[in-house]
Amino acid sequence: MNEPAYAHTNTEHSMHDCIEACSYCHQVCLQTAMNHCLKVGGKHVEAEHFRLMMSCAEICQTSANFLLMSSNFHHRVCEVCSEVCAACALSCEKVGGMDECVDACTGCAESCRKMATAQH
Repeated sequence: MNEPAYAHTNTEHSMHDCIEACSYCHQVCLQTAMNHCLKVGGKHVEAEHFRLMMSCAEICQTSANFLLMSSNFHHRVCEVCSEVCAACALSCEKVGGMDECVDACTGCAESCRKMATAQH
């Protein structure tokens, strides 16, 4: 049976949305870590939290790149990205005063989770 004509459009749309979410999350985590956390100090620069923010920025950039390359492994990278983003959102929420980061990570985690579980 043939796929409906809209199937590729929806997949391409979801992929584009995920690339956007990953790119945005990369930008927000990196800028927040480097400009907010380092300035504020204290719990914002504790090793576990700061390392998680940097890990999140890196996996988001990698995930976006895998999607842009149409890599056959993008589902697996998106799965890891979703987990890291969810953990980063919780950490940023716990530290406090990082609402933009929490929102970016939560949105990226959701988008990557959808890509990870999409039919491939």
